[in-house]
Amino acid sequence: MNLQSVALQWLAAGESAIVVEVAAHRGSVPREAGTRMLVSRSAVLGTIGGGHLELQAIEHARCLLRGEPVRREQQLALGPTLGQCCGGALTLRYAPLADSRPDTWTVAAPRFVLQLHGAGHVGRAMVRLLEGIPCEVSWIDARDGEFPREPSAPHIQRICSEPVEAEVASAPSGACYLVLTHSHALDQAVTEAILKRGDFAYLGLIGSRTKRARFLHRFEARGIAPEVLSRLTCPIGVPGIAGKEPEVIAVAVVAQLLALAPHPVPMPPAPAAYR
Repeated sequence: MNLQSVALQWLAAGESAIVVEVAAHRGSVPREAGTRMLVSRSAVLGTIGGGHLELQAIEHARCLLRGEPVRREQQLALGPTLGQCCGGALTLRYAPLADSRPDTWTVAAPRFVLQLHGAGHVGRAMVRLLEGIPCEVSWIDARDGEFPREPSAPHIQRICSEPVEAEVASAPSGACYLVLTHSHALDQAVTEAILKRGDFAYLGLIGSRTKRARFLHRFEARGIAPEVLSRLTCPIGVPGIAGKEPEVIAVAVVAQLLALAPHPVPMPPAPAAYR
């Protein structure tokens, strides 16, 4: 769950907390202006960069919670003030959660928009990693029972539909796709639908080089252009990361997605709440 959602929940529950915000920054700093962290008497959510800076900010916030007379704003030069290697400076602002209007906070634009086909072991491992990354995910499987019982983060939408390849048309132009289904026939149907669109930023298909060669031969026979086929990634993941454990595959693939989309992309239209 993202920081804004937690802040709204805490606010509704009357939880006493301080919002620590990087109000301004200059030079090399751990996190940029607009970064927030929630501090209560017993919990800390989010991060402003870790290290000595964060430890001091947490203690400062808890002084405010105890009613001690400390400043609501700090000007910090990270080297001279905290002895950190970063050469920059920043301003930290402290405000009670009750005064902070979390409903107005700007949510970071997603790094990528992903349509993830398959709720098996690798799909679930992928989603566990994606929970903490600013992205937009449509997680698709025809088998409703394959999704975990625990709810996913708000930016991960579960879609149970059949035929699943029909969902390909609902993704925005420039989306990324991962095809990780339980069936080679279904992998082929979904991948073919994506290739026929042709406007993908990334298309990853789980499998070996042998599977790639077999699928490419079939797609060529269906008239898909060679320049489109050349953009199919199979095997998936950053080269050099060996291992077939779902968690290892997930790390390698998420790293590949982040490398392809290092900067946030425009937010697509909001998906329907239910399908």
